[in-house]
Amino acid sequence: MRRIRRAKILATLGPASNEEKMIEELAKAGADVFRINMSHASHELLHQTVARIRNVEARLKHPLGILVDLQGPKLRVWKFAEGSINLVAGQKFILDSDKNDNGNSERVYLPHPEIIESVSVGDRLLLDDGKLQLKATKVGGGTIETEVIYGGKLSDKKGVSLPDTLLPTGALTEKDHADLLEGLKAEADWIALSFVQRPEDIIDVRKIVQGRAGVMAKIEKPQAIDRLEEIVKLSDAVMVARGDLGVELPLETVPGLQKRMIRMCRRYGKPVIVATQMLESMITSPVPTRAEVSDVSIAVFEGADAVMLSAESASGQYPVEAVTTMNKVAVAVESDANYRNIIRAAQTEPEATAADAISAATRQVAETLDLAAIVTYTASGSTGIRAARERPSKPIIVLSPNQRTIRRMSVVWGVHCVQTEDAVSLEDMVDRACVIAYQEGFARPGDRIAITAGIPLGTPGATNMLRIAFVRQDGAGSS
Repeated sequence: MRRIRRAKILATLGPASNEEKMIEELAKAGADVFRINMSHASHELLHQTVARIRNVEARLKHPLGILVDLQGPKLRVWKFAEGSINLVAGQKFILDSDKNDNGNSERVYLPHPEIIESVSVGDRLLLDDGKLQLKATKVGGGTIETEVIYGGKLSDKKGVSLPDTLLPTGALTEKDHADLLEGLKAEADWIALSFVQRPEDIIDVRKIVQGRAGVMAKIEKPQAIDRLEEIVKLSDAVMVARGDLGVELPLETVPGLQKRMIRMCRRYGKPVIVATQMLESMITSPVPTRAEVSDVSIAVFEGADAVMLSAESASGQYPVEAVTTMNKVAVAVESDANYRNIIRAAQTEPEATAADAISAATRQVAETLDLAAIVTYTASGSTGIRAARERPSKPIIVLSPNQRTIRRMSVVWGVHCVQTEDAVSLEDMVDRACVIAYQEGFARPGDRIAITAGIPLGTPGATNMLRIAFVRQDGAGSS
């Protein structure tokens, strides 16, 4: 199964798409990675879903990535005696630590002592996805007194967002810790960490993961934007989680932040995924709005590694149509006359390492000589990511003996991954690359391909060789 587009598609699985037949349909329609949202999945469902994805992968003979998305700390107000209240702009409202009484129009229990201790006078508290806004006027003695800035209906257990407050707690709750261990046990390829605030949040997760999966930072807090560069450097990949980002930051700043994050990730060679509300109307409609198509296309034009579907594929009425639409949009954008120029304009200088210099040179050689493909040998995946970071106009084939590396690369822009044994000699390496490029339909006899690898063979992260080879009539190679 060979994709003709470079941008990858992530599809969230849920009640509308958990069955094996539907997972297969989504993969055939274009989904490269499947997201399991631990806000809604039990451990039993997690293992069941992973088994179904792996069955589909074996049938299609095409690597499929699995992303386990941790819920993160969910902050909520407690219940009201009447089920809900109505807050009016200008009124006083108290959030306190008294759990004995249900809330009323004057106060409510807030079951998060860390919020009560951290909020300062003047800080904003956003309730119910930002629909209501409070401003802290007095704090202390286990209470936060607020003035209502934007009122409205507030019902039981609605979420609380704190755009101005740095919470002392880490991004990993007890539930997240248990879900993380279960995700590793199920051999997930990626672990996504929600509500990252600081680089230490990534370090904590890395200590537990120990290289068994890629660690993806979800950027959805203003505090993460303040330390974005440090977080990007420490992560294996980044998700632009525009939903919560748009609640805690002014909506008009999110498109600019999206561009900034995509460019920063490209500079550091980290895969970047654009997520949330990309085809939101397709939850209930078989066709998207024009604005949604434009939104997806902007992410692809910018050079994002992947675009993601959430409720559209998890609980919507048209999961296959949503993936098909995303696929069509990406293919159209990548065929556009302006696409190459826009991608090239955001090109970053290579780092001062042999591996980066070889990757940059490989792109240039492949385009100058009009080669059929770039073939990279990689153990850890880093060589493939470097090749993708260059955003070449030629196909990238990643060869690795490691199945987990192959699956993890399914989120990376433009790479076609094939599992193969390590080459035993330079001659074997050239032959193997040519045969696979021929078999996978990227090169014909008489074509030339570029091959990059680390010498001595099998040394992780030591890319130091670029070879140009002819594909012979029998599909093997000669250099």
